[in-house]
Amino acid sequence: MAAGSEGYGSEPGADSDRPRKDRTPQGGTVEQAKEACLRLLAVRARSRAELAQRLAAKGYTPEITEEALNRLADVGLIDDAAFAAEWVHARHTFSGKGKQALAQELRRKGVAQSDSAPALEAISSDDETSRAADLVRRKLRTMPANLDREKTIRRLVGMLARRGYPQSVAFTVVKAQLAERDTPEFESLELEP
Repeated sequence: MAAGSEGYGSEPGADSDRPRKDRTPQGGTVEQAKEACLRLLAVRARSRAELAQRLAAKGYTPEITEEALNRLADVGLIDDAAFAAEWVHARHTFSGKGKQALAQELRRKGVAQSDSAPALEAISSDDETSRAADLVRRKLRTMPANLDREKTIRRLVGMLARRGYPQSVAFTVVKAQLAERDTPEFESLELEP
């Protein structure tokens, strides 16, 4: 056996008297768990469930994890309601996600429905319709002009559906944007003698 491979101590057999349950692969103290969480939170906001999963993957016990997360929550560094509000705002504004997709993302991140509901309610139907219209206008610029109208509608509605917009909103927005796009062409044809 190679030197130092017997255990955690520098001398062979130094830790053989300690029970195995006291040792964890990554240290395992509450302070170490808190430090691991702080490093993760420095990158981006995370839900309590995400942090618990990451700590479990690092080998921290459920008791250590719970205590570390409780301490961070007590000082306001973990707040699922605030996380949900920030997540919803950012993903709706910058990624164009609809309420349905955002609700699903928050569920996957382990945010309770009671914490995610107020954040999702912050997006009004007008906000969702406006954001969907922006996405459709942007997508129309890159679509071939000679594409069949029905195929264009299917592609645009599908794009909005994948982003979590309800079918009724998607069809309404797509038809309105196509009508808006097609109107200037008809007006220019009618004005010419």
